[in-house]
Amino acid sequence: MLPLAQFGVLSALATALTSVLSAVLLLALTRQLWSLRWSLTRDKESSLPLPKGSMGWPLVGETFHWLFQGSNFHISRRERLGNVFKTHLLGKPVIRVTGAENIRKILLGEHSLVCTQWPQSTRIILGPNTLVNSIGDLHKKKRKILAKVFSRGALESYLPRLQDVIKSEIAKWCSVPGAIDVYSAARSLTFRIAVRVLLGLQLEEERIVYLAQIFEQLMNNLFSLPIDAPLSGLRKGIKAREILHANMEKIIEEKMERQQAEEDYHDAFDYMLSSSKEHGHQLSLQELKETAVELIFAAHSTTASASTSLILQLLRHPAVVERARVELEAEGLSSEAHSSRSPSGVTVEKEEAAADTETTCLLNGDCQSRQNRSDGFPHSQSHIPYLSLDKLSQLRYVDCVVKEVLRFLPPVSGGYRTALQTFELDGYQIPKGWSVMYSIRDTHETAAVFQSPELFDPDRFGPDREESRSARFSYVPFGGGVRSCVGKELAQIILKTLTVELIGTCKWTLATENFPKMQTVPIVHPVNGLHVHFTYNYPL
Repeated sequence: MLPLAQFGVLSALATALTSVLSAVLLLALTRQLWSLRWSLTRDKESSLPLPKGSMGWPLVGETFHWLFQGSNFHISRRERLGNVFKTHLLGKPVIRVTGAENIRKILLGEHSLVCTQWPQSTRIILGPNTLVNSIGDLHKKKRKILAKVFSRGALESYLPRLQDVIKSEIAKWCSVPGAIDVYSAARSLTFRIAVRVLLGLQLEEERIVYLAQIFEQLMNNLFSLPIDAPLSGLRKGIKAREILHANMEKIIEEKMERQQAEEDYHDAFDYMLSSSKEHGHQLSLQELKETAVELIFAAHSTTASASTSLILQLLRHPAVVERARVELEAEGLSSEAHSSRSPSGVTVEKEEAAADTETTCLLNGDCQSRQNRSDGFPHSQSHIPYLSLDKLSQLRYVDCVVKEVLRFLPPVSGGYRTALQTFELDGYQIPKGWSVMYSIRDTHETAAVFQSPELFDPDRFGPDREESRSARFSYVPFGGGVRSCVGKELAQIILKTLTVELIGTCKWTLATENFPKMQTVPIVHPVNGLHVHFTYNYPL
């Protein structure tokens, strides 16, 4: 017979084992019931099956897999399941779609097959009056109002201030003795462009830094589980939004009073107020607050991501930089074109540069570059003249570089839609009411029109190849159809201007042994940052 103590231990082990097995069986059962629950939502009037895939665990689905695995989540499932597969993310059943023809059907089916519906957390945090949350006639009206904000005339008027912000930020990068984190610096740059250029706000540095931190809190929780509870991501995002709205309210009221007495519009907010009046729509204060945050959202995160990816690719491909530099020199847009040097290497045109600075600042009325600064910030040493849209359009190779950056590392991996009716993709049914997420990144990586898509090759967009011309929906960094990004021209102008200023005035080196890995959720950015040393080519 076993001693009593040993019998007790064995009994306890048996009880524990039974409890573990029961828990495992219960989990397996709940997962099967969860999967069955979504299988029953298939449209029984359609003979087509649901796409292959897993719905993950009850309530959370595969959200945590998606957040932790990043791009590998979709890549592994696409390779195993095909271009159309199902999953469950952020509280919603989702069908992930890759491929130009599939994307074409979705993007051209807006308002008939599908409608835009961002994740619930995103909709709640951004608010009901934003463009991203509007559908149907309301969406058309809002796009008409915003069309003036991003018209050619408006973009031309933004460009001098935009270039000033870029010059000023690059001066900070070059003044730091150590390395800077490019992704963090790019977020600061694009936030300042949004606040300074689009909203036309003159804010103290301390306030800009504070609002940037609050906006980062909003962005960090924009894609979260739709659970409004203490310490939840959704609650943190809502809190950040309310702080931003409170700070914007007084600024907006002052701007509206000033705008009523002026007829000369200079920034995006002024164009929007003017356009809304022309279309017979008086924007409420709540609409303006939500639109202000949306404008920052639109100009900030994706452009910061693309700016970081741009610098990463310039670091990786010095031959690309050299070709772009040759083009800038030919157009008179480089340090060499604006600096004569003695044999000892000393610049001999400082006085002429200073006189040119004074003239351009007087013309612009609000220049922060190359002038004497009393605010403690470093001087910009850029000799690049003020750009125009026509001058940017002449930079063909720079345009190819920017396009290839957006193909190779598109800032967002895809867009969300909701099926208005059941329809077919790749032999599967997409049931009414399900979310559809079309993949930008995967489509760029697998599109047959691109030769060696795994290579960074700006020449694929050059006149001799123009690979994206042969298949319209193989290249969709800004989406497409009636929901294409309304600010895509502004984003490209920012990226081109940044390219001109960097290549025309600076040199840079990677501060780490290896290039960082890139994370794709919720937006493309380097893991642990991209650390780079910046210096001017010819310091004054």
